[in-house]
Amino acid sequence: MSLNARNDNAHAPIALEGVNDLIGNTPLLRCERLEALMPGARLWAKLEHFNPGGSAKDRTAFALVEEAIAQGVIEEDAPVTLVESSSGNLGMALARQAQLRGWTFHCVVDQRTNAATVASMRALGARIEFVEKPDPKTGDWLVARRKRVADLLDAIPGAINLDQYSNQAAFRAHQRTMEEILQQLGGAPDYFFAAMSTTGTIGGCIRQLDALGATTRTIGVDAEGSVLFGGARATRLLPGYGAGVEPELAKHVNPTKVERVRDLDAVIGARILARTEGVIPGASGGAVVAAVLREELPAGCDAVFLLHDAGGNYMDTIYNDAWVAEHLHADAETLEQKIQEALQ
Repeated sequence: MSLNARNDNAHAPIALEGVNDLIGNTPLLRCERLEALMPGARLWAKLEHFNPGGSAKDRTAFALVEEAIAQGVIEEDAPVTLVESSSGNLGMALARQAQLRGWTFHCVVDQRTNAATVASMRALGARIEFVEKPDPKTGDWLVARRKRVADLLDAIPGAINLDQYSNQAAFRAHQRTMEEILQQLGGAPDYFFAAMSTTGTIGGCIRQLDALGATTRTIGVDAEGSVLFGGARATRLLPGYGAGVEPELAKHVNPTKVERVRDLDAVIGARILARTEGVIPGASGGAVVAAVLREELPAGCDAVFLLHDAGGNYMDTIYNDAWVAEHLHADAETLEQKIQEALQ
């Protein structure tokens, strides 16, 4: 029987006052088919794509906006222009918050941002600012995006940047994420895996675990080529995890372990989860699955891994064999062989 026992009213219709009421309370899914690849451990996926914008960043965006209003940085009933850099999900989440409140939102993105994500932001009324080239000194796209944000703040009178890279409201938002996991699981997990970029998600979860004195081993999943926690800078093609500049939030985060995942391994991990559990994750979720499968998990442990988003916006990239062959140099036959080897 599932730890998440349902009552007789579990499927009763729910009346909501607004879309923000859909944020949070995402499911925790037992992954028994994935467990067959590493017998003995119990594996649980926290499905953040059940948030209204399809990602964990809905929690972050709502927290950033609400705290800015509470602190008087934003006057809720006044005209507001927000400017933010995003690889995708935070941009979509802030676009929704801006649209609901009648604000203007400029989102700075680069060429790695999925086309479907850009289209979604535009559908929500966002103004998209494309960075065409990486920063010439570092070769990094995030550096270039943040410079463009600074230029827009200078050019647009009264524009506000909530700065997802340093704003600790993100930690407070994701303390709630871990509170949900604790309630759903009935206690603290033995292991917790989450992808890292701004580090707001894993940082908030760690804070909540620390507050309870839990002994959970926290594994921060990073991209090879990311500079987080002493990583060596290199080319990264997948959005959603990793960073080209250490964010201020990372200075307050101390995971038990950092696991770095190659782009191709993230693709394989994503496809393995789709084939075993019928859940199609985004790129960062694929990296998290790859990290879980690498870990030597002891029998009887509970391991929770957080999936930041779903894979719908990645059909032209990590789920497209031609794209993988062109950009990650693994043809369809080689890719399938690697997947089958992992599934044995």
